Amino acid sequence: NKFKTEIGNGVFVGSNTALVAPIKIGENATIGAGSTLSRDVEPNTLVVARAITRVIEGWRRPTKKK
Repeated sequence: NKFKTEIGNGVFVGSNTALVAPIKIGENATIGAGSTLSRDVEPNTLVVARAITRVIEGWRRPTKKK
């Protein structure tokens, strides 16, 4: 089954943006570059989605068991 993405007239989608279907982007909305959206966007709004950067000191990558 396919899910639908609906993009209204006059929408601006910044570069490197991911739209996770199903989603509706309202008319004249603006989406900031690098955003990942999984919720509908109301018309005439600006959306900027950024994840909080976490730095984990001393983290070690898991190794494969032999």
